[in-house]
Amino acid sequence: RVLTETVADFRPHIIHSHHLWLISSLARRLFPQIPVVASCHGTDLRQFNNCPHLRSRVLSGCRDLDAALALSAPQAAEIATLYQLSQERVIVTGAGYSDTIFTPGDKATPPPLQLVYAGKLWNAKGLPWLLKALQTIAAPEWQLHLVGGGSGPEKEECLQLAQSLGERVIVHGPIPQARLAAIFQQAHIFVLPSLFEGLPLVVLEALASGCRVVATELPGVLEVLGDVRSDDITLVPTPRLRNMDQPYPEDLPAFERNLARAIETQLGRARQQPRIDFAAIEGTLAAFTWRGVFRNVEKVYGEVLAKRNMQQASA
Repeated sequence: RVLTETVADFRPHIIHSHHLWLISSLARRLFPQIPVVASCHGTDLRQFNNCPHLRSRVLSGCRDLDAALALSAPQAAEIATLYQLSQERVIVTGAGYSDTIFTPGDKATPPPLQLVYAGKLWNAKGLPWLLKALQTIAAPEWQLHLVGGGSGPEKEECLQLAQSLGERVIVHGPIPQARLAAIFQQAHIFVLPSLFEGLPLVVLEALASGCRVVATELPGVLEVLGDVRSDDITLVPTPRLRNMDQPYPEDLPAFERNLARAIETQLGRARQQPRIDFAAIEGTLAAFTWRGVFRNVEKVYGEVLAKRNMQQASA
């Protein structure tokens, strides 16, 4: 009802939906006369795999989308396979960060060296194993800023692990982007131990703010950082996974050790040189600003509308 009333009132030339999931499917079925494009954000692919009982309802509309917008090339290939879309209808537009909010700042004077984790407080983000890895690092002196929200027992487990580290962890909870940018600007190292990501914009936001990066070798991370050669970035092998984001228990001790070693490496480098070398990452950052992403999306709009106009004219 709400979608129908909104479209009748607004009379859009094109509908842009988010997530290759139920609402995008519904929009495609409700408005066959209007071009519909949908952006994938990664969690929709996770749901598609984890909720087989809903796949037919999702596919009933999503396989007829005029275009699906992907965050990366590996994600585009997965979308084409899962949603039965031809490759020409799956277009990599990427995602962007705000280069007016996330900018370099004056780094805090160590000790302690400042670390940041920003994301949901849950297992799929790898947070419990990050906190366990930090338990093994006594020197050089560090402090972790824990940013983000969550719910349920996984959040409580993460908070209990954080509490066990005492005053070395500051729990901020969910905060506005401007506040996160301020934390990044004074921090030395950003850590993303995630087991599942689409295109991790938070890595770009941290780099743009002058943070060194420790992250897992996920396809989305490699899409952003794969061509960057910099001592300011350390990538950690991801443990073997089942159901997309559940690690095999026997792989977790090695994962924790690898995280600890990577963090110790960057702590040592940050102690010697708090500022990062922007020359190695400037080109990568420029490609993922909102200006660059908007140009990609606007191009898709034009192509979809032109194709629809040609179809209507030939009919």
